[in-house]
Amino acid sequence: MPAAPVNRLLSLLEPADRNRLQPHLKPIELKYKQALIEEHKRIEHIYFLEEGVASLVNKMNNGDAVEVGTIGNEGVVGYPVLMEDDNTPTDVYIQVPGSGLRIEAAIFRRELERSVEMRTVFLHYAHAFFNQVAQSAACAHLHPLDQRCARWLLMTRERMPSDEFLLTHEFLSMMLGVRRAGDTEAAGALQRDGLIRYRQGHVTILDRERLEARSCECYAVTKAEFDRLLGPPPAQAG
Repeated sequence: MPAAPVNRLLSLLEPADRNRLQPHLKPIELKYKQALIEEHKRIEHIYFLEEGVASLVNKMNNGDAVEVGTIGNEGVVGYPVLMEDDNTPTDVYIQVPGSGLRIEAAIFRRELERSVEMRTVFLHYAHAFFNQVAQSAACAHLHPLDQRCARWLLMTRERMPSDEFLLTHEFLSMMLGVRRAGDTEAAGALQRDGLIRYRQGHVTILDRERLEARSCECYAVTKAEFDRLLGPPPAQAG
């Protein structure tokens, strides 16, 4: 019997739909800073992450950039295709390295058109992802840096096989929407309290229970919305 898909969306598909996609899904290593989608360029491939985190990043005219959403093994990179579009004003690239599966956008679009059940799964995900972005926007305005940092670390841990993963200052500051001094302060506060260890661009979560208590409400709200729309997640690794 084939192993169950690691990607949450693929695991939700009807067997017949998944079997039609399977021959077209190509394993791919996802490297740090690898571009998956570039702003205003045609989306040629759809990516199902199995491990790692991709960031949706908006850039301003002056070159400043901020993360507006993240995608891991619960989702898909290339969601504009679900809305019958083929480009987006955001860049998507790998923030935490990992692995996944890639399929040509044209093939994916064709299979979506063949199956109402498949479209339903992916539209539910698109709704959950929109809710994540909306919650993140509210979070950025209302919650302190250390709570927001705790939230992001917990979301990343859910997408990784262990408590240790890559976290550069560049991406941490982009995620928090602050200059480097701010991200160092936020991570430093969590480290001083024994919740994480942060060294040489890697973070290790030391006390997940206390990190959840430190996080703002947005972590639980976002997680609950994904579970409501997609059903209970598979058992987490680690």
